[in-house]
Amino acid sequence: MPNPLGAQVDLKSVSVIKVDDAVTEASDLVAREEPLEIRLWSKTDGATPKSISITMRTPGDDFELAAGFLFTENIIQHPSQIAGIRFCGKDGDEKNIVKVELAGDFLPDISRLERNFYTTSSCGVCGKTSIDALSVGACKISPDEFKIESDTVHSIPDALRMRQNAFESTGGLHAAGLFDADGMLLMIREDVGRHNAVDKLIGGFFLAGKTPLSRSILALSGRASFELIQKAVVAGIPVVTAVGAPSSLAIEAAAEFGVTLLGFVRDQRFNIYTHPERINTSVKR
Repeated sequence: MPNPLGAQVDLKSVSVIKVDDAVTEASDLVAREEPLEIRLWSKTDGATPKSISITMRTPGDDFELAAGFLFTENIIQHPSQIAGIRFCGKDGDEKNIVKVELAGDFLPDISRLERNFYTTSSCGVCGKTSIDALSVGACKISPDEFKIESDTVHSIPDALRMRQNAFESTGGLHAAGLFDADGMLLMIREDVGRHNAVDKLIGGFFLAGKTPLSRSILALSGRASFELIQKAVVAGIPVVTAVGAPSSLAIEAAAEFGVTLLGFVRDQRFNIYTHPERINTSVKR
C-alpha cells in the first residue's frame, strides 16, 4: 500500500496578481483538475476495453481512485477480481486513461449501467438521485459494540486538517480520512472532488484486501452527500463525520443502512443525525 499519510497530489504553479495593502505579482499553487477515464478489459471477453467512467480529478493516487470507484459502485467486490491496473498508451504515457484488467474469466454485470458514468468534481456520478440506487449490492451495516467517545469526535477535524498537505498549499482540495475508534488517522487522501477523495481512500484499503472497514470512522472535510454515504455503506464503514452539513438524502440513506452520521463537526460541537447509539456522550437524550 502506498504511504497512507502521504497523498500523491499534482499541483500547478500559476501567476497571480495579489491585492492587499499593495498590488504585486506573485506565483501561487493551485490544484490540477484533469479528466480521468476508467476502462475495463478482460482477456476472456477479448473485446476493446470498455469505458465506464470519466471523472474530473486531481492527478495522483489514480489506481486507488479507479479501484475505489469500481468497488463502491459494486462493479467489483474483491481485489482478486483485478489482474492489474495501468495507464494506457505506449509505455503507459496516457496518464489520464487507466485500464483495469480483470482477472481470469471474471466478467462483471454492468447491464444496469444504461450509459457510461460521467462524473464531475462537484457532484459525482450523475443520476444518483435516490436511495434505490443503494439497494443493488449494498447491505445494511449491522449494529455492534463499536462505539466512540465524543472527545474522539472532537479531535478528528484538527487531526485531518493537520495532514492536508495539498490543501495547505492550495486551499482548494477536499480531504477524506479514515480513523480508528481511538481517533488515530489511518489514511488520508485529497482531491478536487470530494467523491474522488473518498474513492482514493477506500480504494487503497480495498486493493490491500482490508475491506470491509467495519471498525472505522470516515471523516470528510466538507459536507456529507448521499453519494458519500453510499460509498461508506459499500465499504462497511459504520460512522461518518463531516465538517459541513449533510443533505436530507444523506441522512435518509444513513438511517436506512445503519450508518451513524455526524455533521458540523467543528469548534468542539457536532450534530448526530442517525444511529446515536455508537457515540458515547455525557449528554442525556
